[in-house]
Amino acid sequence: MLSQPLSNVQEEILKLYSTNLSPKELEELKTVLGKYYAHKATREANKIWDDRKYSNQTMDEWLNEE
Repeated sequence: MLSQPLSNVQEEILKLYSTNLSPKELEELKTVLGKYYAHKATREANKIWDDRKYSNQTMDEWLNEE
């Protein structure tokens, strides 16, 4: 098995694991990570929406497809 170096994200997460977070802090961390990825997904969806020139009418048409 070939071992690969850790990514920068993996290194940071390992540093975080060495810290003993309280249950409340752990929930806060999960919330922050969730918001980060939700924001990132929204930005990408908006970019696709704009690039393809979708509109509210496009969405209405999709919702009414059978």
